[in-house]
Amino acid sequence: MGHAPAPALPHAPSADEPPVLLGRPTDAELTDRLLAPLRSRARAWWLLVALAAGGTLLFIAMSVYTFVAGIGLWGNNIPVAWAYAITNFVWWIGIGHAGTFISAFLLLLQQRWRASVNRIAEAMTLFALVNAALFPVLHLGRPWFAYWLIPYPSTMGVWPQFRSALPWDFAAILTYFTVSLLFWYLGLVPDLATIRDRAHLGLTRRRIYGLFALGWRGSARHWQRYRIAYGLLAGLATPLVISVHSVVSMDFATTQLPGWHSTIFPPYFVAGALYSGFAMVLTLLIPLRRIYRLETVITERHLDSMGKLTLAMGWILIYSYAFEAFLAWYGGSGFERYTFLVARTRGPYAVLFWIMIACNGLTPQLLWSRRLRRSPIVLFLASLAIQAGMWLERFIIIVASLNRDFLPSSWRLYAPTWVDWGLLLGSLGLFLLLFLLFLRFVPFIPVSEVKHLRHELAREGLPS
Repeated sequence: MGHAPAPALPHAPSADEPPVLLGRPTDAELTDRLLAPLRSRARAWWLLVALAAGGTLLFIAMSVYTFVAGIGLWGNNIPVAWAYAITNFVWWIGIGHAGTFISAFLLLLQQRWRASVNRIAEAMTLFALVNAALFPVLHLGRPWFAYWLIPYPSTMGVWPQFRSALPWDFAAILTYFTVSLLFWYLGLVPDLATIRDRAHLGLTRRRIYGLFALGWRGSARHWQRYRIAYGLLAGLATPLVISVHSVVSMDFATTQLPGWHSTIFPPYFVAGALYSGFAMVLTLLIPLRRIYRLETVITERHLDSMGKLTLAMGWILIYSYAFEAFLAWYGGSGFERYTFLVARTRGPYAVLFWIMIACNGLTPQLLWSRRLRRSPIVLFLASLAIQAGMWLERFIIIVASLNRDFLPSSWRLYAPTWVDWGLLLGSLGLFLLLFLLFLRFVPFIPVSEVKHLRHELAREGLPS
């Protein structure tokens, strides 16, 4: 005669276990809650779209004005031939790095907490790359010849100058954007099929979503092939986190200009890109969590994990700052010493330099506190400060280095014009408009991944 099984002891979740997601709703209730933003008619969304559309129109107007009148409208001069356009380019492409890191790298490491934030990070990557790609084209001066950057067969034998940084940037952005788009779209396919099967969305919308769902039925064969393809794309995307911004850093490091000629630039730029990217994810994530009441999906533990990653990247960046100054002092070059130890700290842009140090060096120190890492307000304000600091870092690297080169007789100050400011603010409007449209037409929380994680936790006896 068998004995009755002993009752299971309650399981206390450890620190590295994923959080409780949504209480105990049914799968249908969970799906409805995660797809609710697609049916929202909130007035605030329309107001934000109107604001973002105004910013986008400003960007278009400034771009057209630049095409017609030339880049003499900008504050660029000799020797500061690179200024706002390249600063914005490096800043935007850096922001896009966190999306690939969160989606691909954490997927390969089997970090479960990524499931609630990866879709937002992936979309951020795509929209940041769209903005980044526009600025080198604007900076060409003759943007109608942008196709010269492509190594196309030419009957005249005119090929791109591969010693120029522009073809490198074109190859880096195109590769990164293509892989990121494929990775983002493949992750969407199961959710697009879920939307297709929701009768209350209307026949036309269901047909459109069904077209992009590629005939997904959720069979075992579909899931098997999906997971293989998703893993392969993650493995392909992960090296791009390092390679793409390393290529961008070579735009500067291969020159002989004091302040640029440094072998530390590739890892330095990668760390800075991840740092600014994590900050942008927090800037977008925290308001969405509040507006759509997703505190049970994007929990304090998600915020805590993002805060830890931001703190880690912040300290890598601080180390890079210190090592960069040490190399300038130890290297023996008087030009390098002057650039790093005098011009940046006491020169015409010294105020911006110290603001950068405060934003990038002091702000992440708040994140040592677990209580502050879990505070949405503190994280949101810290993310804004970090983004401002990272933009100033790119400005200091580019403008402050060009401003004072080898010959004091050629030194000249740079000041942005209203067209420069218009392009920067307009690019922010374009980014916000694309992100708002993404929120309206695509589920920004991966429904299939959250439900799969929920069932995994139930199988392991953890709360779900």
